[in-house]
Amino acid sequence: MKKLLLFLLLIPILSFSQSKRKKRIAEEKANAELVTRLNAHIQYLADDKLEGRMTGTRGEELALQYIIDQYKQIGIEPQGTKGYIQEFEINEGKQINAGTLLKVDDKILKPKEEYIPLAFSALKTVTGNPAIALSETKQPWFKDLKEVLEENKNNPHFDIDEEISKTAKKVEAKGATALFVYNSSSITDNVQFNKNDKTATAGIPVIYLTKDGFQKHFYDNGATFSIELSVSLSEKIFTGKNIAGFINNHAANTVILGAHYDHLGYGDNAKALDTGHVIHNGADDNASGTAALIELARMLKKSAPANNNYLLLHFSAEELGLLGSKYWADHPSITITPNYMINMDMVGRYDTAHKLTIGGYGTSPVWGEVFAKEKNNLIFKFDSTGSGPSDHATFYRKDMPVLFLFTGSHSDYHKATDDWDKINYDTEKDIVKFVYHIIEAADSKGKLPFTKTRDTQTGKRTFTVSLGVIPDYGYTGTGMRIDGVSPGKLAEKTGLQAGDILLQLGDYKFVDVSSYMMALGKFNKGDKTRLRVKRGNEEKVYDIVF
Repeated sequence: MKKLLLFLLLIPILSFSQSKRKKRIAEEKANAELVTRLNAHIQYLADDKLEGRMTGTRGEELALQYIIDQYKQIGIEPQGTKGYIQEFEINEGKQINAGTLLKVDDKILKPKEEYIPLAFSALKTVTGNPAIALSETKQPWFKDLKEVLEENKNNPHFDIDEEISKTAKKVEAKGATALFVYNSSSITDNVQFNKNDKTATAGIPVIYLTKDGFQKHFYDNGATFSIELSVSLSEKIFTGKNIAGFINNHAANTVILGAHYDHLGYGDNAKALDTGHVIHNGADDNASGTAALIELARMLKKSAPANNNYLLLHFSAEELGLLGSKYWADHPSITITPNYMINMDMVGRYDTAHKLTIGGYGTSPVWGEVFAKEKNNLIFKFDSTGSGPSDHATFYRKDMPVLFLFTGSHSDYHKATDDWDKINYDTEKDIVKFVYHIIEAADSKGKLPFTKTRDTQTGKRTFTVSLGVIPDYGYTGTGMRIDGVSPGKLAEKTGLQAGDILLQLGDYKFVDVSSYMMALGKFNKGDKTRLRVKRGNEEKVYDIVF
């Protein structure tokens, strides 16, 4: 009898132990399956056949179709403007085509380094045998900008492009077949290729010779040169495609979960940190975040915390300046009341050196409560900043609480060596589960309150000075329009506002974000200068000290 009683007492313990063992086995199996799926997603997205997933290319289209196929299998509802897809036009402005050629005495000059065809140049082929000192009909003419620059060095309204355009019309009327301009003075001339130029096309090719190009190839003022010139320019217009899926709990608020799926293509652009026409597969940046979002969607579809809906957004054109997320935020594909946004960008290289950075911690006071409940083995590094060089910044600027998950930069960042076999799949699995637990912990908090943060100006290039402005990368006019200013920084103290168009710093004019960065690099901390800004139809000049 005693043995029977003992056996009966042991049954619950044995049952509990057996149940616990089954639960552990089931969890280990689920973890293994999650790792396998993450590996499969990233191997596909970072395969050479996708050619680096550059926005608007066949490779990005293959990635798009893969993501949509995954969502169809999972049962995620489409919520783009055309099924899962939201298309948007990207106009990168004018570009110098490969057909552009300048040959002087059988030597081919390097475009941008030794000469620049100006954006309003005629698209023509010209040959001739001109001399710098002579202005003969049916020959190219030369013009030194030294005199006009000296005459106007104190004239704030002087426009060098307008002056060159007027000169081109004059010399064309006198029989010139092309105009070559150069600057023999030490005065900054600000002549550059303005991809956003909207002025009328000149009747003849107009070429700017850099100091290196002029000194190397036109050193003899009295010589006659054999010249072959061909100018080919075009507008670069293509289509980006965001992907939107939806899990509808019929709740009042919606959580936005995002990751960009584009990358650098062959790396033939300024963002690549290595050289050569080589495929940049972007396994960590951002096949890792894309895969994580697909698997997070799978978990939420199976069991979603009930107090929110979930909008899944895969952004195109992040590498071109957050264009996809900005377009969605300005043209939502679905009407929602947003709660908060979580962005996963480069979450595949966690280790003891590359810990998990959680940005946006300061964008809501509730985040502290949420993370206090979360227990796991990941090592966190918190960053309060809501802005930064990824898509969460777009939603932060819409006064939305955000989180940004990032396992850190590394030696393969924006290089052809960012491949699938370097991903830490086991810890990426932990990060996906961690995000799910964040969502669970925040579910009972209702609509999260928003807090602005004191932001640092972030980016991949470093400068000794900063204005503290947020560029509008989608602006297609001349200058650099700003989306906003960082609290407490120079721009805010100066009085700059969202929508202002920055035109000139000191002697240096700029026509876009890239030329603004080049101008900024000319200054050091403590330097005094003037900033010229266009606000509406009015121009303003501010005295600033970096």
